[in-house]
Amino acid sequence: MSFRGLRTYPPAPHSDVIDTYHGRQVADPFRWLEDVDSPETSDWIAAQNALTEQFLAAVDERDAIRDRLEHVWNYERFSAPSREGRDYAFYKNSGLQNQSVLYSAASLDGPARVLIDPNLFSADGTVALSGLSFDHDGTRVAYAISSSGSDWLEWHVRDVASATDLDDCVRWGKFSGAAWRGDGSGFFYSRYDEPGDAQFKAANYYHKLYFHRLGTPQSADELIYERPDHKDWNIAPIVSEDGRWLVIYVSQGTEPRNRIFVADLERTSIEVLELLPDADGKYEFLGNDGDRFYFQTTRHSPRGCVVSVDLTTRRMRPIIEQTSDALDCVTIFGDRLLAHYLHDAHSAVSVYDFGGNRVGEIALPGLGTIGGFQGKRFDAETFFSFTSYTTPSTIYRYDFATQTTTAVFTPAVDFDPSKYISEQVFFTSKDGTRVPMIATYRKGIALDGSAPAILYGYGGFDISLTPAFSPATLVWLEMGGIYAVANLRGGGEYGEEWHLAGTKERKQNVFDDFIAAAEFLIAKRYTSPAKLAIMGGSNGGLLVGAVMTQRPDLIGAALPAVGVLDMLRFQRFTIGWAWTSDYGSSDDPEQFEWLFAYSPLHNLRPGVAYPPTLITTADHDDRVFPGHSFKFAARLQEVQSGDNPVLIRIEAKAGHGAGKPTAKVIAEVADRYAFLVRVLGIR
Repeated sequence: MSFRGLRTYPPAPHSDVIDTYHGRQVADPFRWLEDVDSPETSDWIAAQNALTEQFLAAVDERDAIRDRLEHVWNYERFSAPSREGRDYAFYKNSGLQNQSVLYSAASLDGPARVLIDPNLFSADGTVALSGLSFDHDGTRVAYAISSSGSDWLEWHVRDVASATDLDDCVRWGKFSGAAWRGDGSGFFYSRYDEPGDAQFKAANYYHKLYFHRLGTPQSADELIYERPDHKDWNIAPIVSEDGRWLVIYVSQGTEPRNRIFVADLERTSIEVLELLPDADGKYEFLGNDGDRFYFQTTRHSPRGCVVSVDLTTRRMRPIIEQTSDALDCVTIFGDRLLAHYLHDAHSAVSVYDFGGNRVGEIALPGLGTIGGFQGKRFDAETFFSFTSYTTPSTIYRYDFATQTTTAVFTPAVDFDPSKYISEQVFFTSKDGTRVPMIATYRKGIALDGSAPAILYGYGGFDISLTPAFSPATLVWLEMGGIYAVANLRGGGEYGEEWHLAGTKERKQNVFDDFIAAAEFLIAKRYTSPAKLAIMGGSNGGLLVGAVMTQRPDLIGAALPAVGVLDMLRFQRFTIGWAWTSDYGSSDDPEQFEWLFAYSPLHNLRPGVAYPPTLITTADHDDRVFPGHSFKFAARLQEVQSGDNPVLIRIEAKAGHGAGKPTAKVIAEVADRYAFLVRVLGIR
């Protein structure tokens, strides 16, 4: 298939920038594209978007794909409710609303009223509701808004009874929720200093914990805790359910280990006690009985366990021992602990008593993913969601007295799930490691290598990929496509050992796993190289970039989204420095060698026929700086041999992905599928 009309790309002149890393000189000719607001970069963005639009406009099926996406997306969906004071709170989206709306209701079968409608924040839906915290009696709620997908948070306070805002406004929050004092006088939150004009680019250091008292200006907020000697510590607050304890999470970058500090809020002044100061595991606070604290932890248990810690003696006592499955999360209700496990990357829920005895389980409808199980310690009920690749998120109520589960809300989507199948398979990676993957497709499809397929992966930061329904995936399946998700090393599907096996000098394992997944799909005739697209976002964008440079022969299309593609400079922008726990840093001589060996930007070679590529990013992504994608696109267009197109789609007024309005999501998915229709020859 020829695309000769795209051999002329927007001009991208070279600069003479050369960096020296530990004695080695590395050219960075497109450094000027890191100045994302310059007139030159703005012109380049406009020209690239125009070229991409020209290519996609030639796809006759594009409008039909978008129409079908809108139709399938247009169904009513709910979040799992939570009890906040006397009422329930839950999110609902009527279908195509850009942002889901927060409702409050006295009962789930009665009328509900709008508490916060983020669709009213902006005309185009680009201002999102990004954080939420009710006070202890449910009378007020602190809520955070973010604009254009940014990580920066601005906190406001709403009176629940009247659904009106107070005058309080707290700015420059990031990577922290809000935690109310038990008396409702105000809340704790964490923030950075005001960044000035470089808010979308400058590195974020010196996180600080503050207390905001209602009715006072932010300038009067009390500084509770800071560590100027550790500029890379992240500080996040929680207040115990009894209102007595301020629990402070102290983490360093994205490393899955943290410290726990506490302060007694019944004292006249806040004195921070370093309860668990060694960062010898990941600790999640579950609750307390007086000065006995309960934590989920990976300390000496890479797949997770539950312990208690006595505040006076600091003695740690095991409650739930590590099992063969990875412990995802735990909630305490009364004298029971609900433990959510990942069994080969799908959910299972066990019930334990405080003696560590497994006393039951909560049956799930099938192979899928649960969420929820939130609530107060002595609630009589809790709610959870269940979803799979062919099951839209269904909301269930679990009654503790009767130990029964009933469906509260079952969405109605215009598709027949009985026509599709999700099967879990296992393949062997380069070094002999057994890796799981779930492939979903329409029943009766010919597995003769002719079907188009999307292979999706992530493989990093202890993040697990588990089954979840998406209208976007459904439309791909209706187009005759196969959707495969590989659970690569670097994720959290099998605990911390699985995660560490895909980090730093072992990062190549992740790429080898993904390559082995592609080879499995081809060998088993699910698809063929000419029909296989690989897709991933953020760290998954790095995955796609690395694999397409290492094995361009293996795939028919590449879809790197908001990717980390310049592995020598990622740590210099926004929160990128935090990722060195997974990647390492080019500032270190040994780590530079690992990174340079696979950095997608630096491994593009002239004369190689790379697969058709559609890069997607946003003009002001302040999580993964868009300069990564800009430079990668310019370099790939420069070196590409042959006629395979190299396009970049740059979204305006958008960020890394969180909070993106529905209309923008649908438009991006439609363009991605239109691209695949053309380059994979889908009929």
